[in-house]
Amino acid sequence: MSIPADLRQSRPTISFEFFPPATPAGAETLWDAIRRLERVQPDFVSVTYGAGGTTQDRTVAVTERIAQETTLTAMAHLTCVGASVAQLRRVVGQYAAVGIRNILALRGDPPRGGDGRWVAHPEGLSRAEDLVALIKTLGDFTVGVAAFPDIHPESAGFDNDVEVLVRKADAGADLAVTQMVFDADSYLRLRDAVAARRDLPVAPGLMPVTNLKQIARMSELMGTPLPQPVVRRLTAVEGDPEAVRRVGVEIATELARRMLDEGAPGLHFITMNHSGATLEAFGNLGLAAVR
Repeated sequence: MSIPADLRQSRPTISFEFFPPATPAGAETLWDAIRRLERVQPDFVSVTYGAGGTTQDRTVAVTERIAQETTLTAMAHLTCVGASVAQLRRVVGQYAAVGIRNILALRGDPPRGGDGRWVAHPEGLSRAEDLVALIKTLGDFTVGVAAFPDIHPESAGFDNDVEVLVRKADAGADLAVTQMVFDADSYLRLRDAVAARRDLPVAPGLMPVTNLKQIARMSELMGTPLPQPVVRRLTAVEGDPEAVRRVGVEIATELARRMLDEGAPGLHFITMNHSGATLEAFGNLGLAAVR
């Protein structure tokens, strides 16, 4: 079945997110994680796309290898940053040429090192909904989009975020995946507001914390606030890396249970190219028995 069809089944879907490695050692770590996570038969996996297309070739290569050498269904990310429409068409063509029919369409964040403002390529696109519409004209693709339970950093507020997600659905988006969630209520509020207007499955993103400094940096970059109860639990054990990992997995498990109990269609694990913590959270949820 297609990814959107999977998300509409009675059982929750499971998906994993990877990023293209920059070194041979990183590639070894990534492929070890992919092989371990493949055993639990996720519904799909996604591969991120660096700001300004900085990992374009590596993203295509990793996604192609996943599609050709594993049993996994692959979804490739694509952003508007620094790209003309002609360049975006070429990348979509590259994906299609290697059999990739699932794309996560993103506007993308401003490149690092600038003044923080997002500026479209003079011959490019300025909104994710425009990228969705473009991809849909290029073939029979399943298109996913991003959702922001904790308010996009450039948004006027929650209602604006809902409206943007509805417009993405109107442009042809088949599903949405959220930024990493640390507050189940924020996810459920967004999910319910969108469901009242459109039939768009919204899967929450989960990241089992294994490194406190790393998650604080990611939170800052993504504009995703860490709730104080989460911060207190992690900082209470910050001097003990194993304890941080244990508490991080506990928090991810608790969030996942709550959201699944409230009807989340699936869970999207941000793995950071490691399998251990993700597999622990997956095992804690007892999902292996229903795969």
